Parts: sequence; structure tokens; C-alpha cells
Amino acid sequence: MKVSKDLMPWEERPQGCTDVLWRYSKNPVIGRYQIPTSNSIFNSAVVPFEGGFAGVFRCDNKAVQMNIFAGFSKDGINWEINHEPIVFKAGNTEMIESDYKYDPRVTWIEDRYWITWCNGYHGPTIGIGYTFDFKEFYQCENAFLPFNRNGVLFPEKINGKYAMLSRPSDNGHTPFGDIYLSFSPDMKYWGEHRNVMKVTPFEDSAWQCTKIGAGSVPFLTDEGWLMFYHGVINTCNGFRYSMGAAILDKNDPTKVLYRTQPYLLAPAAPYELQGDVPNVVFPCAALQDGERVAVYYGAADTVVGMAFGYIKDIIEFTKKNSIV
Repeated sequence: MKVSKDLMPWEERPQGCTDVLWRYSKNPVIGRYQIPTSNSIFNSAVVPFEGGFAGVFRCDNKAVQMNIFAGFSKDGINWEINHEPIVFKAGNTEMIESDYKYDPRVTWIEDRYWITWCNGYHGPTIGIGYTFDFKEFYQCENAFLPFNRNGVLFPEKINGKYAMLSRPSDNGHTPFGDIYLSFSPDMKYWGEHRNVMKVTPFEDSAWQCTKIGAGSVPFLTDEGWLMFYHGVINTCNGFRYSMGAAILDKNDPTKVLYRTQPYLLAPAAPYELQGDVPNVVFPCAALQDGERVAVYYGAADTVVGMAFGYIKDIIEFTKKNSIV
């Protein structure tokens, strides 16, 4: 989401660094034990809110039960996370059953903050809820049948309809997955499912040859919708998650205009290489001021890191190194 330039969390590119995205020098910004019950805090989403920031955080407890919690920050870097998980009231449905909740995304659309997450209802599907103040939360109908993950809403309607990216999956550690786009007139009934991006052949771009999933909420640039996404390769040591970027057509985001062949960020720092699930960089949120972007990502399914970049540089890199 867009923030004012004076509110934007930021750190300049380190001297000698030529990367398009660079890590915050004080990563991780959120540790695994930031609240008393947590085993890990990662794959979380933040938005500007009341002169600061609010967010919805995945906090797995010490029984490794997955749930989502609200949190607040004045600067987008130092966070206070509620010690109790979000309790939803009924929104457009009375059915708010859920076995687990994880990997939230958040965006402002029209008059409220909409939240999507992976919701446990006879397997993983996409849960939807909303809040006006990050104090009271309302749950809506699940968007799709199980099994599905990585539900990411566009921050405005597309041709008069709500639009959501997702990755149909299975009930386990999915060894496949492409990105789809679906539409809804009312945030309750979803259809018009369209394929947006497929995995790449191994020989063309191996880091994204096994599965891909939408990461942060896309935001509009002069070139189109800029979307950060994760790509996965299945190595002899297991899955390895990295971050790439794609530019989607402004009026028809089912069309991919450009897509990075090389990754933007891959596991390299100790907190990305080591953790509950090693070798993971998983983007879930992006703040931008029109010129700069700050990306929040889960690292090794254990902690939250930040990376920074200039939007112009990222777009140029994506166009120059596009696999499309």
C-alpha cells in the first residue's frame, strides 16, 4: 500500500551493493518469540494505519498451532503484537468455522481493510475477513473450495469486480502450483477463474520451476500492476523459496507483461537459511511511496525480514530480464 514519504520505513542501499533489493541491516525485524506463546512469527502483512502501521501476523504457538494476530507499529519496524489471536464476528456469513489460520495478506479497498489468509476448512482454502479499526474483525464466506493457498486481493476493483489471486493446491506440501485470478461482485461468490502465471521449465528459470504463488498485494505503476511473488525449486535438500517480480496489465491483470527470469531475493542470510523450514524467502506485504518500496517477507518460516528497493530499478530489472 502507498504511504507518505515521511512515514516510509527505509534504509539506503549498502555501499558496494548492486542488488535491486537489499536486506534491512537489522533483520529480522520480528523475532520468533516476540509474544509469550509464539514458536515462530512469519509470513505476515502490514498496512499504513492512523499515522503509523497495523498488521496481521502469523504466530504459530509452542504447540505449533497456526493462528493470526493483530499488531501495531509507529515506524513499520518496531512492532507490538497482541498476545491473543483475532476473534472474528460473523460478516456476510454465520459460518466462521476454522481449524487454523495462516499466511495473511491485508489491503484497503473502498471503505475497509480486507484480510485474506489460508483457512482450515476440511483442508486449506482462502478465508476472507475485514476490519475497520484492527480491533473488531468480521469473517466472510471462504472464497474457494479446498484446496487453495496464497489468496491475494487487488487493492481496487477490476472492471467493477473484486479480484483475487490464488494458487490451487493439494492438502499437503504441494509439489506443484500456478497462479490464478478470480473475480467476485460482492466478496462472497467467486468465479471467472483465469490462469495468470505458470511455473517455468527447469532449464529456463529453475528457481521457480516447481510452484509459484502471489506474495504481496500488487500496486499500480506506470507500467502496470507490480506484483512480488514467490517461486520454488525442489532441490536434493528440499524446497527452496525465492522472490521474483511480475508486471501485470493494468486493465486485464490476467495478462503478464514482464516476469523476472532471475530472482530478486533468495535465501542467503543466516535467518533465511536456518529455522523451522530452512531456505525460505516468502513475501507477504509491500509498502511504497511512489518511488521506494519496503517488502516484508517470512524467513525460514520462523521470523520476519524486510528488504528495500527503488520501484524504477525493479521495473527496469524486470523488463530487462523478463522471461515472458
